[in-house]
Amino acid sequence: MNAVPARDELPSTLQRSPKEAQETWIKTHDSAVQEYGEGQRAHRTAFAALKHNFEKVGDRWKPKPERGPSDEQARRGAGKREKPTSGGVDARASKQHLYDRAQELDVPGRSSMNKQQLVEALQKKSGQQTRQARQQ
Repeated sequence: MNAVPARDELPSTLQRSPKEAQETWIKTHDSAVQEYGEGQRAHRTAFAALKHNFEKVGDRWKPKPERGPSDEQARRGAGKREKPTSGGVDARASKQHLYDRAQELDVPGRSSMNKQQLVEALQKKSGQQTRQARQQ
């Protein structure tokens, strides 16, 4: 089976991210393609590995302050029954960390949000910024 090199299909959010994030995704993806074949499972596996060290902030991935899974699905790992993800937002981070990220992205109303609302607002804002970046 021929593996499609992940470098050739690097997601745009990773193209704007640190080299370390790119390499994490590429190595995991290529290994997953060897194990499972090309497709969604290889992509999900690569993103699950990425989410242990990085979180999605706006239209790119940034290093997390602490290593670990970002949400319940990332914690479970690939190949398990899917649970909703947090779209790269580190949902397991402290409320203060989420608030700081919301401030960085200028999320309106952040001061009155609870933790889950901050996660949802960060997902929405990151998605908007990713779409805008892809249009440029």
